[in-house]
Amino acid sequence: MKKDNLKKLAFNLPKYPNILGRDRFFNSAVLIPLVKIKGEYHLLFQKRASTIRQGGDICFPGGGFEKGIDNNFKDTALRETFEELGIEKKDIKILGQLDTYIAPIGTVIEPFVAKVKKKAYKNMKVDSSEVEKTFLIPISFFKETQAEEYTLAHEIHPYKINNEGEKEIYFPVEELGLPEAYRKPWGHKRHKIWVYKYDGEVIWGITSVLIKELISKY
Repeated sequence: MKKDNLKKLAFNLPKYPNILGRDRFFNSAVLIPLVKIKGEYHLLFQKRASTIRQGGDICFPGGGFEKGIDNNFKDTALRETFEELGIEKKDIKILGQLDTYIAPIGTVIEPFVAKVKKKAYKNMKVDSSEVEKTFLIPISFFKETQAEEYTLAHEIHPYKINNEGEKEIYFPVEELGLPEAYRKPWGHKRHKIWVYKYDGEVIWGITSVLIKELISKY
């Protein structure tokens, strides 16, 4: 490598390393809203409408980063909270941010912890096309309740068998001359799933990961 190229390389290296290949993931942000009711802080949850993707899941308000609209991920979290719950930026106080979470499904989540004014909570204008209902759970419940723990397994599939029984090739392992091991599903990566049950609702997935992280700092 030429000396000039080495200088160019050093100049182009990021001052603050980010996530390599981030542009290949779905980048999103969520707001973790805290509401004080009768002297105790509660987490505000929403149940996704049955007509949208992942309908019926319990989550925090949030969504994808939109270029040209959001200047940063905090903007994303605030915008999505307003769109879904009608809570305005002026009624939200950002307390800080949890670590970036990269979910096994290929989603990057930037979680922001915030205090929401009680009056704003009571006057929410919920978008029923996205949200079936909202509810509060006291933080003390999560401090005192041990989550159920399960395990999921992920495999990498170089092909699939379609409804007609034909093999659809995603990655031409044989054609590329790669080792035999890659001609069938590989990886078998396992990861933990935590589940909370409250008043007939089941909270799991990304939301339960964020809850556990939040509670560890509370």
